[in-house]
Amino acid sequence: MTHSLTELPAVAGPVFRPGDAGYDEEVTGFQTAYTHRPALVVGALHAEDVRAAVEYAARHGLPIAVQATGHGLSVAAAEGVLISTRRMRDIAVDPLARTARVGVGAGVQAQGQIAAAAEYGLAPLNGSSPTVGVIGYHLGGGLGILARTFGYAADHVRAIDLVTADGRLRHLTPDDELFGAVLGTGGNFGVVTAMELDLLPITTVYGGQLTFDTRLVEPALEAWRLWTRDVPEEMTSAITMMTMPDIPVIPEPLRGRYIATINIAYTGPERDGERLVAPLRGIGERLADTVRTMSYRETDTIYSDPPFPHAYSATNALLSDLTSDVTQALLDVVGADSPVPVVAGFRHLGGALRRPGPADAAIDHRAAEYLARFITAPESGGTAVRDRHDLIAETLSPWTIGHSLNFLYGAGDWADESQTRIGYTQQTYGHLATMKANLDPANLFRYNRNIRPSS
Repeated sequence: MTHSLTELPAVAGPVFRPGDAGYDEEVTGFQTAYTHRPALVVGALHAEDVRAAVEYAARHGLPIAVQATGHGLSVAAAEGVLISTRRMRDIAVDPLARTARVGVGAGVQAQGQIAAAAEYGLAPLNGSSPTVGVIGYHLGGGLGILARTFGYAADHVRAIDLVTADGRLRHLTPDDELFGAVLGTGGNFGVVTAMELDLLPITTVYGGQLTFDTRLVEPALEAWRLWTRDVPEEMTSAITMMTMPDIPVIPEPLRGRYIATINIAYTGPERDGERLVAPLRGIGERLADTVRTMSYRETDTIYSDPPFPHAYSATNALLSDLTSDVTQALLDVVGADSPVPVVAGFRHLGGALRRPGPADAAIDHRAAEYLARFITAPESGGTAVRDRHDLIAETLSPWTIGHSLNFLYGAGDWADESQTRIGYTQQTYGHLATMKANLDPANLFRYNRNIRPSS
């Protein structure tokens, strides 16, 4: 279905229809497994453009999709209106506030936020990827590189500017019920045009990677598992196991090898970091050891997420515990001999993540001790990938208390209501569905891990 551009309220940014020059570029995001194909795209320059686009879509009963970087694209829009926020890159740092803050526009990426804060000796609670969108990251909760020390990034949001389905621009603070509902639910309640976030007086981190070759993968996993039992909250870490691609961009010692990489981020003194990491170095010879005191600007190297767009799908499980039975059962399913190549890993949770923030964000399952993550190539015919995801879920079910919606990537055709419900307790989901019915009864904002309006 197409719609006349003459009906669209005047906007400052560009507007595209299928076939227009620039349309394909505008709809393409970081996730390349699939892309949005809406009837209209509004390249918003500011909040008024967003408001006008939402008002137009609501008047015509058109579903709305939102994209800044496209990292977390879950359900591709095949119709309706796409609001592209990538041009909204305003950043304003207030270092003199009682708690230092940064105001970010809807198109700001983590690398821009980090650079702006660093000018004042400050740091945000960003995640592992420098190219992810700041707003989308916080809307999913925000599990950052310093998560055990400071908790979810969403718990440090001070204000939200949100355009709801009625075309109204609202300024929300923690006193508003909608404020907490927005945080942790993706784009279910509207389009966030800006956020005000806490910054922390951090300039350096003791962190980096310890990488082990194939014969040490299982010993490294077991050593890391036991090590996490006693580390302080100032230590946030993860372990990832994968077969490295045999391609020129990969350093020669790593090409084609099945490896384990332990990711370290510690906010305490270097001497204490060295002492804490010593048992991990004692696992054995390392293919790489980059753990050191680094400038906060360099912290993207702790995980070295791919900086280039690519296709991927992923599932995850929030675990109540991580026993040797868990890890062994997992390696049997996703190890080097898996018929479907899997990037498998665990993130250590607990610490400050257990404690709810002042915003009462819609982030459940805070009692989880670990997050298990599994990334695969997207399905290209057949059911091998989905079967592997289902087998992973079955294997981990005795220890699973839920999953994180922010780490469900791709596979939009699997994104049904039951999948969304697992991200919340029954009580939380019911409350959110009631709020959705009041604010967006037509479910215009449904190109996401959707919370359906209660009937």
